[in-house]
Amino acid sequence: MHSVPAPIAAQIPAAVFSGARVTVGVSGGVDSAVAALLLQKAGACVSGVFMRNWRDDDEAAACHDKADFHAAAAVADKLNMELEVADFAQEYRERVFAPFLESLRRGDTPNPDVLCNAEIKFDAFRHFAEKNGADFVATGHYARVRRGLGDSAAQDVALLKGEDSAKDQSYFLHRLTRAQLERAVFPLGGMMKADVRRLAREAGLPNWNRKDSVGICFIGERPFREFLERFIPPKPGAMVDADSGRQVGKHAGLAYYTLGQRKGLGIGGAGEGWFVAGKKQAENVLEVVCGAEHPRLRAARVSAADAHWISGAPPKINWVYAARLRHGQVPASCTLTRADADGMDIAFAAPQRAPAPGQFAVIYDGNVCLGGGVIVAEKT
Repeated sequence: MHSVPAPIAAQIPAAVFSGARVTVGVSGGVDSAVAALLLQKAGACVSGVFMRNWRDDDEAAACHDKADFHAAAAVADKLNMELEVADFAQEYRERVFAPFLESLRRGDTPNPDVLCNAEIKFDAFRHFAEKNGADFVATGHYARVRRGLGDSAAQDVALLKGEDSAKDQSYFLHRLTRAQLERAVFPLGGMMKADVRRLAREAGLPNWNRKDSVGICFIGERPFREFLERFIPPKPGAMVDADSGRQVGKHAGLAYYTLGQRKGLGIGGAGEGWFVAGKKQAENVLEVVCGAEHPRLRAARVSAADAHWISGAPPKINWVYAARLRHGQVPASCTLTRADADGMDIAFAAPQRAPAPGQFAVIYDGNVCLGGGVIVAEKT
């Protein structure tokens, strides 16, 4: 009789999990490898799927994909686990990458990882796994699912932050539905990253010290502007001081910049540094300001559209919550002055730095992630 490891037991009752068939999205990284290991220790029937979601004739990208697959295969061999390759490249192009490019062309700063989770990892992949008999799908995300809350159906499932605040990935998962969360397991949600590495080393997993991946979901690490130029041709224009209107340089194309950005502007002469403060899309002008504390880089109010609420219903307004405007940000105290299916208006207790249209504003009630929306405007 297996005892369910604590990180999993906190999310799924042992009676529900006993003998479950779980398909793990195995990426080649240490997190998904330890997720599979913990599920095996819990007595689950575990299989792995390596998702191939990007086709590219770029030699460096192809080598990176091969390295990931070989790492995933080595983990599967160590765990004596079946590993299958699933191709979702078309779904990724249509449902994630196309909206990503469309948002960039509008001058926004989209976050494809959020759509990747909602559309690929917990939709296309989940359906693939269920057709092959899986009861649950699992990934190496640092987040938690809480089940069996309250009496109403809307309270049955909740998405919680991961215990490791430095690694918490609930921001990227906030657009999952209750149905998706009901079938999701995040074995690492109650763990610290250091303990994940230690457990992998002790278990002899071949990738225990493999570097964490960064970059766009499934596209990987590569020069961002150089990559984008293949899809959005450069459109140079004027870079102007937002205060004086004086031209201080040239930009390569508005799509390549985001609000609050300092690096890569190619202009000097300001001791406090220049920062992107705005985009004038019609005029193809990039506005910059001098100094990290410039008022144009702060906003006390933010509006968001296309809201998604995990419970199915918007939260109460005029209530104190916390919000993240980007991954990795410490949630900031706020009040929702409007919250519905169309979007929300957020008033912060203290002005926030450089909220970027296209990014997501994600709302928390304590450790519970309620949902979020796409930032469309800032109100100073």
